[in-house]
Amino acid sequence: MSYNIQLYRKEVKKKHITSNDENFFESEENLVPFTKEQKEYLKKRLLRSGYIIENEENEIIAFGFKKDNATTALLTNSGLFFSSSGDGIVEISMTSSEFTDTEEFLKYDPQDNGWEEI
Repeated sequence: MSYNIQLYRKEVKKKHITSNDENFFESEENLVPFTKEQKEYLKKRLLRSGYIIENEENEIIAFGFKKDNATTALLTNSGLFFSSSGDGIVEISMTSSEFTDTEEFLKYDPQDNGWEEI
């Protein structure tokens, strides 16, 4: 069983809270795209955190994690999506929380159906 965590721009939370759409995250127009600088910042931060690029195609970057092959991250124009199973769940939970330190990004945990409160 895999565990997934999502990271979005803070503006997405505002839109999500005011939306009555139960499929909010499935519609690309609900997601606020990262700026080029934000996306580059997230890419570099993933690399510093032990992730390695496995594939880069059509503005989507797939990462693996050096210490656990069951842990992955996918960076798109509008979200950063972590996935893992087993011990990697702690890794993606901690890493995604750390990435909210600039207050530009917020963590959404679909298994817990909510936004992380800081």
